[in-house]
Formats: sequence, structure tokens, C-alpha cells
Amino acid sequence: MTSQTVLRSKGQLTIPADVREATQLEEGDPVKIEVKDGAIILRPCKIVDASQAWFWTAEWQDNVRRSLEELSSGETSGPLDEDGFRTVLDKS
Repeated sequence: MTSQTVLRSKGQLTIPADVREATQLEEGDPVKIEVKDGAIILRPCKIVDASQAWFWTAEWQDNVRRSLEELSSGETSGPLDEDGFRTVLDKS
């Protein structure tokens, strides 16, 4: 992916939306800036690795919470072995 932006007053840059989306960079996220061989390298510094950020979204965490509640209440069982999985598939 290649994008282009313009350096503004006070050294400010706007990171293009497609780059922010691809790196899951959001307002307020820290960014590490490195100069290497004359190139400026920007790296998102998430507390959670960007590739794992989906797990920490409110929607996903709500799904995990509901799943744990179902397990503890007996509404559902834990992971199935191969035979249990096939039984469930056959019923649907």
C-alpha cells in the first residue's frame, strides 16, 4: 500500500484514512517515529498488538462474556471432540 500526504505547518501530517484503517490506528494512539537510512518510519504503538485488536472490541468482548455465562449456567457445553461436533452438525 502506498499513500501520500502533505506536511503542514508545525510539522503536522494527516495519515490517510486507508493507512489508518489498515493499521487499526485510532485517534489518541501513540505512534513511534524512527529515522532509518533517510526514511521516516511510523509504527503504531498499541498496548494490544494491532493484529489482535479485534479481540478487544466491545462487540467481541460482549460475545466472550455471553459465552462464558452460557458455559457457567450449563446452557451450553465446552469445546466438542470430533464426534460431538458431527452430532451437532447432523442435528442442524
